[in-house]
Amino acid sequence: MKKYLREFDKLIGIFSTLRSKNGCMWDKGQTHESLVKRLFSEAEEVKQAVKNKDKQNLEEELGDIFLQVVFHAQIAKENKDFDITGVIEKLNKKLVRRHPHVFGKYKVKNAKDIEVMWERLKEKEKNLKAKKQNRRRKPVIK
Repeated sequence: MKKYLREFDKLIGIFSTLRSKNGCMWDKGQTHESLVKRLFSEAEEVKQAVKNKDKQNLEEELGDIFLQVVFHAQIAKENKDFDITGVIEKLNKKLVRRHPHVFGKYKVKNAKDIEVMWERLKEKEKNLKAKKQNRRRKPVIK
């Protein structure tokens, strides 16, 4: 097994332990809502590390962002909503879908074309998602 896979597996195990019966009281008490401000705080620290061209700090701060993703995924798993595998699968699909110039036959001339295409695809996906949600809603009968 590749080292990054071993380390990722270890990370998932650590979070499972932290949130377990005998884990950390603070970690067990966290919710999606309680963690949101930390996510924004960590993103700001990444921004500062980039601005300061501090590569060592950037590595650490990116780890803190990753921690937030894994933390939220662990909470979702416990709530039987989704897990980290689902997060990764959706991200993989999105990256392929949003890069038809790499994984498909779409042709682009420059980076601006890619940005325009990305935004159009994003809007199209948003509209499709809204249509699906509207179809799932049952009419209100009075």
